This record gives sequence, C-alpha cells and structure tokens, in this order.
Amino acid sequence: MTEPSPIKPTHSPAGKPMGPIRSTLRTIRLTIKSGLPKTLFGRALMIIVMPLILLQIVSAWVFYDRHWDTVTWRLSASVAGDIANTIDQLRRTPDARDEIFQSVRQNMELDITLLQGEILPNQETEISSQLDRLLAQAMNERVRRPFIIDSSSFRKQLILQIQLKDAVLNVVVPGSRLFSSTTYIFILWMVGTSLVLFAVASIFMRNQVRPIRRLARAVESFGKGREPEQDFKAEGALEVRQAANAFNLMSERIRRQIRQRTDMLSGVSHDLRTPLTRMKLQLAMLGDSPETQELSVNVSEMEKMIQDYLTFARGEGGEKSIECDLSEVVKDLAATWQASGIALDCHAEGKIVTWLKPNAFRRCIDNLIANASRYGSQVWLQAGKRGNAIEILVDDNGPGIPEQEREDAFRPFYRLDRSRNPSTGGTGLGLSISRDVARTHGGEILLETSPHGGLRARVRLPI
Repeated sequence: MTEPSPIKPTHSPAGKPMGPIRSTLRTIRLTIKSGLPKTLFGRALMIIVMPLILLQIVSAWVFYDRHWDTVTWRLSASVAGDIANTIDQLRRTPDARDEIFQSVRQNMELDITLLQGEILPNQETEISSQLDRLLAQAMNERVRRPFIIDSSSFRKQLILQIQLKDAVLNVVVPGSRLFSSTTYIFILWMVGTSLVLFAVASIFMRNQVRPIRRLARAVESFGKGREPEQDFKAEGALEVRQAANAFNLMSERIRRQIRQRTDMLSGVSHDLRTPLTRMKLQLAMLGDSPETQELSVNVSEMEKMIQDYLTFARGEGGEKSIECDLSEVVKDLAATWQASGIALDCHAEGKIVTWLKPNAFRRCIDNLIANASRYGSQVWLQAGKRGNAIEILVDDNGPGIPEQEREDAFRPFYRLDRSRNPSTGGTGLGLSISRDVARTHGGEILLETSPHGGLRARVRLPI
C-alpha cells in the first residue's frame, strides 16, 4: 500500500512556505482588495459611508430587538387582557352577552361573535412571525384556553378563535391594535437622513479631491512637455497645497534651468561662429588651392558639428506645445523627403489630433528618416493610434543594428560606424536628439527588428 504524497505548502512571493490558514487569509485579503474602490474619491466615501451603514445596522437591530419587541408585547398583552376580561364577563353574566359584545366593540374595538356548539380542531397554533409568538405568549398567560391565530392579513385585521366550554369565541382584532408604524417611520427617517448626509459628504469630498485631480493633470501635462493650466494654483487641504506649491517651485526651477542653458548655449554659439566666420573669410582671400579647399571642408564640418551639438543640448526647450494634427505633420515631412528623391512609403491612419511641439517633433522624425535612408534603399513611415498611445513607425531594409547595441545607439556621440567620417556616420547625435524630443513629449523611442529586414524605430506618444 503506497503512502499518500505529502501536501506541498503554498509559497509566498518572498519564497517562504505559507500554511493553509495564511493562504486562505491572503486569498480573502486579495479578494477584498480587488473589490475596493481604486480612486481616492471612492475610498474616502467608503471610509465615510461604511461607519454610517454599520451605525444604521446596529441602530435597526437595537430598535427591533428592544423597541419593536416591547411595543408588540404590550399591544399583544393588551388585546389578550381585553379578551380575558370579556370571557370573564360572559362567565359571570351570560344573559348580557349582546350588551357585553356591544360594549367591547365600542370601547375596545374588538368584533366578537360566539359560535355555539363549535369545537376548534385539535392542532397546535402555527407560529409564523414575531407577532404570532408574542400574541400566543400573551394568550397563554392571560386567557389560558385553547386558541387559533389567523394573522394572514395582520395589517388589516387578525382573527382569534378561543375554545370555550360549549362554544368558540371568534374575535376579530383590527390591525391598528397590534401593528405599530413607528418601525417604518424610524427606518424611513434613518435612511432619509443617511442619504442626505451621504449627499453632503459627497459634495464636500468632491471639493477636496478636485485640487488633487487638478494637480495630477498639471503634473501629467508638464511631464508631456505641455504648459499646465494657466489658472493652476494651490488650493484644498494643507497637504494638497504643500504638494501644489512644491510642484510650482519644481516646474519653475526646471524652466529657469532650461532658459539658462539655452541662453548660455546661444552665447557659446555666437562666440564660436565669430572665429569660424573669420576663418572662412581668410580662406576666401587666400585663393583657390588644394590646401584652402581642404581647410574649407574642415571648417564646414566644424560648423555642422557645432550646430548639431547645440541642437542636441538646446533640446527645443523654449518651443510651446500646440494642438495639431499629427497625421498632417507626418505627411508633410514624408512629402519633403519624397521630393528629395528618397524612396519613402507613408501611411497615416486618419486624423490624429494631439499636443505637439511641431518643430521639435519634425526634427525627431526627420532624424529617424535620415538614419533609415542612410542605411536602406527603401523607407516605410506609418502613424496611427494604438490603444491609449500614438505610434509612429519608421522602417528600412538596411542591415539593422545588433540587439546588444540598440540602447548604446541612443547615447550622445555614439557612432555605429567606427570611422570618424561624418559623411557615413554623422556626428552620432541623431537618435539622441530624437529620444530627447520624444521624452520631452512624455513618450519613448524603441529600436526593433523591422519586418522588412532592417531596423524599425517605434515612437510612442501619449494621447
């Protein structure tokens, strides 16, 4: 007989074994967590509403357990006492039966008839509600005779049949003598007041959450290179005001740093261009010779390299974001390259309206197309929406880039072509500038293998 295999313990994410109790508790905790609201507004309302609901449940239970039972018992005892008193009067003065029934009908609201010669069926009274239980208890204590209760329509009336010595006493009790509406009035008031309090709490909580949402939108816009709302200001609770003030200070420091860097680079550009211009004039005055031609080429290369360096460092920080049609920008850029003789196939999926820095975005895609056309004979350009993002794909049929070098290709001044010839490898800043622009827009650039055999540059921008 083989022994049963031992049960393997469940392991936690940290790798430690978990017992069945801990595993069950963890499952319950995850289930509860998945059912909780995800937003701050929803969780705050839940914190307010849950104690309110628990308070209502406790209040209703206490009311039902104490007030309802007490009131119902007293009403039942009163009816049972009236019936016992009526039976006692009938026993003492049987000849005054009609007067007794008339008096009971007027003063006690009980409609009583006597069924001579009737006998109740030999069965126990069926208890179907709390009212039946309390009324039966009162009848046993006060009347102490066999009886049957018919409470099928207790809100309108209730019928009691009591076995006497030689007859059955049929008593019709109006519902008003046994049923109290205070329970429903209490519940209606409690639910109505709770709904009013819930509405007031929702309004106040929404006003507290609104500054947090505005701050989140401002941070998101700033991260995407857009200007935050013009009227954005610190408001709301003290902690929210502190966070908003910290964001305003941070964004202002970043803008000031960008302006300082741009101003410094503008000065550097001016200082470097002045001696280059003098060198070009001096070369022009020296006449045409192989030496001067070689120096002119070097000066032109130096001028181009300086321009590329300044373009990379400047990062188009001063350009404002505007709402425009990305498809039109892509098509216009493709038309420019096609006019220059590049084999380029462009496809844009309808109208794609988003916020862009147009010049910076054009430079980003222009650099990608330039790289693709440099190494491939055919370029494919696509733009469209993919879920909650915009994707621009630039494919070529060139040799591509090895996977282990794709991330290095984004490094400034990194060249896949190990030669220092700018006509074949450029300055090594094209992809760096493109990624810098994409990240300024809150997006990213990924390099992948193209289905056409070369390299694919995937630009993802948030909508």
